[in-house]
Amino acid sequence: MVVRVARLHRVLAGQLLREVGLHVGQELVMLELWERGRLRQVDLAEVLGAEAATVTRTVRRLEQAGFVRRVPSPTDRRSVLVEATVASLGVRRRVEELWDELESWLTEDLGEDEKAESVRVLERLEERLLRRVEPGGRD
Repeated sequence: MVVRVARLHRVLAGQLLREVGLHVGQELVMLELWERGRLRQVDLAEVLGAEAATVTRTVRRLEQAGFVRRVPSPTDRRSVLVEATVASLGVRRRVEELWDELESWLTEDLGEDEKAESVRVLERLEERLLRRVEPGGRD
């Protein structure tokens, strides 16, 4: 059941994100950059729990779309820093609105007690999964 719900959530998220020119997964990179600011690409991969190669491909696509830029680290010639562009800030609010919209669709028919119970159960499931994820777990 969880897998089916997760798959449907991903499909709906993809449909909504197309509106702003993002694909599923790219919004997670953007949310981290918007919240944290400029990050080393290796740190971005760590925060996302993703393989470096996956993040490299995602960042390349976001860069081609004009949402991020890569710059050399001023302190470490081996490192690349990734930062959100000014252009990406224009879609930030809409991405946040889209996530709110998706959450509304998911819970619109639930009463307050059902919403609270759902959150409680999902938090327990999340805790169980987190215990199984290896430190620095990868995608």
